Parts: sequence; structure tokens; C-alpha cells
Amino acid sequence: MAKWGEGDPRWIVEERADATNVNNWHWTERDATSWSSDKLKALLLGVSVENEEGSCEVTDVSKVEGEASINNRKGKLIFFYEWNLKATWTGTSKAGVKYKGTIEIPNLSDENDMEDLDITVSLNKDEPETPLTALMRTKGAENVREALGSYVGFLKTEFTQGMILPTANGMAKPQVSSQCKVKRDKTQISSSGSTAAPIHTGVKIPTCKFSMRETFLTSPADLYRVFLNQEMVQAFTHAPAAVDGERGGKFRLLDGNVFGEFTELVPDEKIVMKWRYNNWPCEHYATIAMTFLDRSSETELKVECRGVPESEEERTKEGWQRYYFEAIKQTFGYGARLF
Repeated sequence: MAKWGEGDPRWIVEERADATNVNNWHWTERDATSWSSDKLKALLLGVSVENEEGSCEVTDVSKVEGEASINNRKGKLIFFYEWNLKATWTGTSKAGVKYKGTIEIPNLSDENDMEDLDITVSLNKDEPETPLTALMRTKGAENVREALGSYVGFLKTEFTQGMILPTANGMAKPQVSSQCKVKRDKTQISSSGSTAAPIHTGVKIPTCKFSMRETFLTSPADLYRVFLNQEMVQAFTHAPAAVDGERGGKFRLLDGNVFGEFTELVPDEKIVMKWRYNNWPCEHYATIAMTFLDRSSETELKVECRGVPESEEERTKEGWQRYYFEAIKQTFGYGARLF
């Protein structure tokens, strides 16, 4: 029991307009099952992949079984979700022949990491064999994995808005946990808290543009490859990453804190991409253009950034300097001369 005159903060009633759940102390729960079912269907439908053999697309989501909920206790958000999914994919060969098959994901759960998902792709029994099945089992499965990773991100950001109630001193900062374990990010893109929820806005936000230059002791070809090769990206970020190093290919790195799409690729010379932090206003991307300039025994990298929210300028500069430039030099030795 608290001593006289020494108020225990658990029982101090702050000045709130609604006088509800002071200090976010009490357990509250929000059912995310219906929202999740709709979100999963929306994310999976339209997932597509294409190569010289033809194209494939997820055309129907026939089973979405499971549940999801979020609990708030003392300002900590705890996520529960478990899903069994089944979808139909349709392939079209270059000759115009149609094929159909299924995709099954039985273990989308807060207990499993994205890379541990079981994604089974099969061709319907009455269909003749086709190379499109292999395409769906490789690139198609990766695109499905990325879509499901987006669901988890949306669940932890978009759906949680309003669960952490403001205190007398302002908005309490939520802490995120899962049902069975608390995952600590191996690296974060900046110290300003990159896991905050995306800002939803219906008006044009003020943006800025800036450029940065850095010199690397390697060839343009080698440096160019660092940004497009998934294994190399995972090496310098020290975290799992998904990188499809083709024009129109998508990327997600630093535990989902950064993602985007490659929009233009000129081998060994230029990379242009849509790029964003996960807590930027929804659907807002900056345009990042990287130019690789050959300076004899070294490469000068020019990075031009357009459309960065004004409030994010310094954070973005610091993030690129620390988690791209310095990390690449330290990982691959591109910052030291050997005599």
C-alpha cells in the first residue's frame, strides 16, 4: 500500500476527458479477426509473377481460417494471430494456354517468422505439367511471403491506432510484443523509433529534396550489385531482407522498417527506386536515384532524394549515412585502402 502523501502512479487519476483506462493500466482487447480476413484477401489477390514462360497471378482466396487479436496491458501491445490460408493461382503461357493450381499456407502465426512460413504451391491434378509451376514455387512464393509480411506490418501499425490512450502528459508510447516472445530488432534504421504507426493523411504533405555523395573503394559494377543482391543486402544490414533485383522488383529490409520498389535499372550505372520508412504517411514514397560514377580506382556514389517529408529529412540523411554507406564499407571493406 502506498504511504500517505506518496501516490502510487497506478492509482493516480490523470486529467482525461473520458476518464478511461488511466495510464493505459487496465487490460483491453481488440478483435482483429474480421479486419485481418479482409486484409489478407486484399493483399493476396493480384499477387503476380512473370518470366519468359508466361505469367501467374493469385485469382482467388478460398480459405481464410483463423483468428487475430491485440491486447493492451500497461501500454504494451501483445499480438495474437494464427491463420490457415488457401488460394488459387492462374497461369497463362506465352502461347495463351491457361493453367490453375493452389497455394496453401497453414502456419501464418505470431509464433513463426516470415522465413519459416510453409508455402506449398501445386498444380491441379487435371492440368498438364508446365514450367509455370516452378515459377510460382520460387518467385511466386516469395511474392506471397512479402504480401503476408505486409499484413503483419499493417496489423501492428494501421489496426492498433487508438489502442494506446493519451495521458495527461501526452500520448503514451506503445511497446510491442507477441504472444510467446518479444523480438528485439537486430538493427534499426534510426534512433528515433522506426516502429511508430504510419501517419494517415488526406492532404498533401510538405516534402523536400537533397543529395548526398560518398566514395567507395570498389568498382561501379561491384557497388551496383550490393544494392540488388539479397544476400549482400542481408550482410550489410545484419538482418533478414527480401530483394527482387529487377525493374519492378520490390524490396523489404531492416525487419520491414524500409521497403519500396526498383523503378529503373541501368546496369553498373544507375538505380532509381520508390523508397519509404514504414511509418511515413500511407502510400507516400520518396524517389531515390543512385548514380555510380567511375573514378578510376574508386566509385563515387551520388544519391538524389526527392519527395522526402520535411520532418524526416535529417532522419533520412542519418539513416543512409549510417545504415547504407558506413555499413557497406565496414562489411565489404570498401572504405579502406590496402597498400
